[in-house]
Formats: sequence, C-alpha cells, structure tokens
Amino acid sequence: MAQSQLRPPTMADVARLAGVSHQTVSRVLGDHPNVRDETRARVLHAIEEMGYRRNSSARALVTRRTRTLGVVASDTTLYGPASTLFALEEAARAEGYLVSTVSLRKLTVETLSEALDHLSEGGVEGVVAIAPQRSAVEALAELRHPFPVVTVGSGPGVGIPCVNVDQYMGARLATAHLLAAGHRTVWHLAGPEDWQEAADRAAGWRATLEEAGVEPPMSLRGDWSPLSGYRAGQELAGWVGRGLTAVFVANDQMALGVLRALREAGVRTPQDVAVVGFDDIPESEFFAPPLTTVRQDFSAVGKRSIALLLDLIEGRDPAGTPRFAIEPQLVVRASTFPYTADPGAAPT
Repeated sequence: MAQSQLRPPTMADVARLAGVSHQTVSRVLGDHPNVRDETRARVLHAIEEMGYRRNSSARALVTRRTRTLGVVASDTTLYGPASTLFALEEAARAEGYLVSTVSLRKLTVETLSEALDHLSEGGVEGVVAIAPQRSAVEALAELRHPFPVVTVGSGPGVGIPCVNVDQYMGARLATAHLLAAGHRTVWHLAGPEDWQEAADRAAGWRATLEEAGVEPPMSLRGDWSPLSGYRAGQELAGWVGRGLTAVFVANDQMALGVLRALREAGVRTPQDVAVVGFDDIPESEFFAPPLTTVRQDFSAVGKRSIALLLDLIEGRDPAGTPRFAIEPQLVVRASTFPYTADPGAAPT
C-alpha cells in the first residue's frame, strides 16, 4: 500500500506536487499577498487534488489563534437557554469558529470558576455565558478571566458586556394588547424570583398598568414549568367573575398549564379569560386555543453576541460597557379575542 494511503497528506506533499517550497504553501494558506496568482492557483489545485486539510493545532502554534469560542450555560432543558445555545453555535460556525460548551447544573462562583479554567485550558479565545439568573451574573462579575466574556440574558444592569432580548418591552407589548382589547386589568403569572428575565417581564407588566391608571392586581409565581402554570391556573380560576378577565403569563410552558386548568374549571378562553404567553415556542400555535405570545429572536441574539465577542477579541472595544437589546415581537392568536363585558356574547 502506498505511503499516501497510510497517512493524510502533509504540507510537504502539497509542496512537492505543486513544485514549490514548503514556505510558499504556508503563505498561500495564510492568504499572504506576496504570492503570484499563477503560483497560488497551482498550490490551491494541489491542495484540492490531495484533499489536504491544515492541522488546527499546528496553525494555533503559529498564529496563536485557536478559532475556538467557549459557551457556559445552565438550564438548557428550557426553551430559552436551549434556543440561545443553538443560535450561538450557529453564529460562531458562520464566522469560522468552533464552540466548546460547558453545561452546568447551577451557576455559582465555584462552578463558573471551574468552567472558565476548563475553557482556558482548551485554548478558547473568548466566552459567552448564558446567565439569566441574577446570582449567576454576580458570581461571574467576581471572577478574573484571561479572555473577553459576554453575557446573554443577564439584563442591562451589569458591568459585563451583554446582549439581551428586551424583556421589559415584551411585557409591555403583551399587557398593552390586553388593555387595548377592553380588559380593565391584567393579572400576571411571573417566573422564578432569581431570573432577571422574570423580573424584567414583571416590571414591564406593572409599569404598563400603572401608566394606564390601573392598580396592578396580585401576581402569582411559577418555575417556568407547565405544572406550575397548571397550579397557578387553578388559583386563577377562582377569581373568574371577581375581576379576572385577562392573564399575562411569563412563558408559554406555564401558559399551557394555565389553559388546561381554566378549561377544567369550565372557564372559556378567550371568551371568559384571555391569555398571553412569552417565547413563542413552536408548539404555541397548536395550543387550544392557539396562544398569543411574545416572540424572541434568538437568531439575532446569537449573531449579535458572537459579533460583540469577536470585536472584543480583536481589540475593537466599544466605548464603555457595551449592551445590546434585541426587540421582541407580539404574535396575536386566538387566545386573546377582543374582550366583551357581556359574558354570554361571542367573541368578535
């Protein structure tokens, strides 16, 4: 068997086939300008003919660049973090970077320190931390790291470069939609207390009601799961007929549980109670009824986060601590037909 069949082709093999020096092949691979077009074409043809692939470890030794980015994440079973992680990986690949991901059960000073050390040993050039919990951002702020770090989902009030969907605006869109439909007030099922996104959504709901001259009613709290939404929905059903006609739920999964609990209690949606969710998960348009919700553009979050991280890696530091907010979009479906004060009337 020929030697070329026993091992992958090397740069020296390419040089021999093209009739040039090893250094010339290296210049072509590095896109060096001082190479004649004819020579460059000959080398590229030899590379294609031999199926040569440059060794990434050798390239890193020469350029001191690994073209690898790190991602630290937790709660990736949830739709938001999982969608963010996928968007980051897709955006990094589009820029020619590999991604090394560390998934943690909980983001603490200790676990984050270990994760950053692990990624540093792997030679990553920068890290994106999906850190929606306030405690995670506080822990991250305490740590020193040898590379740039960008956070996602951490909210605007941090001293670390960040990219977020404007959760506050999304909640305002949802609440204003229900008020415009004729509801006198809007109840709220909030997310977990430590999540910045839950806090921002609750703040947007409250501010919209207060600006309309409406005293915010009691809010309930869930843990993002359909079960917590179901239990909250059972409680909410008891307030139907006593001022409850509309509910803004902090995510679609909890909204699914709310819808079932209301249905089991004989409460019609949207004729008796209108429901709005948040996230626009793929299943939301197939809920019964299809769910009005707030859509987050995770693809935009991924692209903006990777672009910001690469700017920091390349030394293109924006002034101050850069913060970017991606606008959400209200998606109106059948769970929020215009409200009528006549409980026996059909929705318009």
